[in-house]
Amino acid sequence: MNKLGTMKAVQLDAPGPPEALHLRDLPMPQPSAGWVRIRVEAFGLNRSELHLRLGLAEGVTFPRVPGIECAGVVDAAPGTSFRPGQQVVAMMGGMGRVFDGGYAQYAVAPASQVIPIRTDLPWEVVGALPEMLQTAYGSLTVGLDLQRGQSLLIRGGTSSVGLAAAALAREMGATVLATTRRHERLASLAERGIDHPILDGGEIAPQVRAVFPQGVDATLELVGTPTLKDSLRATRVHGTVCSTGMVSNQWIVPDFYPIGYIPSGVRLTGYGGDAGDLPQAVLQRYLDAIAAGRFSVPIHQIYELEQIQEAHATMEKNEAVGKLVVRVRHP
Repeated sequence: MNKLGTMKAVQLDAPGPPEALHLRDLPMPQPSAGWVRIRVEAFGLNRSELHLRLGLAEGVTFPRVPGIECAGVVDAAPGTSFRPGQQVVAMMGGMGRVFDGGYAQYAVAPASQVIPIRTDLPWEVVGALPEMLQTAYGSLTVGLDLQRGQSLLIRGGTSSVGLAAAALAREMGATVLATTRRHERLASLAERGIDHPILDGGEIAPQVRAVFPQGVDATLELVGTPTLKDSLRATRVHGTVCSTGMVSNQWIVPDFYPIGYIPSGVRLTGYGGDAGDLPQAVLQRYLDAIAAGRFSVPIHQIYELEQIQEAHATMEKNEAVGKLVVRVRHP
């Protein structure tokens, strides 16, 4: 922040290509009572922000600073229990859509969307975690009710949420199958401890049933509706498919006829969580596990704020294996 009370932030005036993301000097956001202003140290990139830029998000007004999450330090917190200097993460609840989000040196969020943390990890590691962990953890627990000893298929396994879900599921004692559309990525899935890496040519149910003849117990669908029907066919009777992700940017099933679409007895659920679905104790436990070397964070690349267009282009082309993170610098 300079003497004039401005900050660096990325702003989107209207949907468009990566070049529509402009780095600008904007006024410092002022927190109302019950809101927390965070000095942003890092933030992860999410498909939600790609949907925003592509004009696919609903209920958005422009111009807008994108970003549904951030990690940093409390700068001001009137009328809340937070104190300046406290380490926090914030996510969801309208961030980057209804009000300005985390693509900035400073961001404000309702106290209900802010989670306190304690860690000595580098900020780029912390910044990769909140939304990725919330989505993966919530999908496995709320969406799938995954149990120890079960088999889990992750459709879209090289995405950041897919890799995080695989690590969480293995820690929970599940056998993990994960897909990639690129042959050269099968080895990286195996190196990350995936029990059964699968090359996804559009139809994988036969491959899955070659390993589990009755079908898998649970499937986490991260690609979207183009692969959902096949994912249902790969899942056993009374097994569950959770539709969470939209790597394909498609989330509507045209002419949906449930009896013809869903195999008899297979359960279809969805997950679209919020900050409240990631308990503070769970987030802290994983931060501590990362620090102890028991859990790894799948980071593909770390960018500067000035490189946001390049980062978005990489996300749009699905070139990342893991999370894209921006490390925010302060003068």
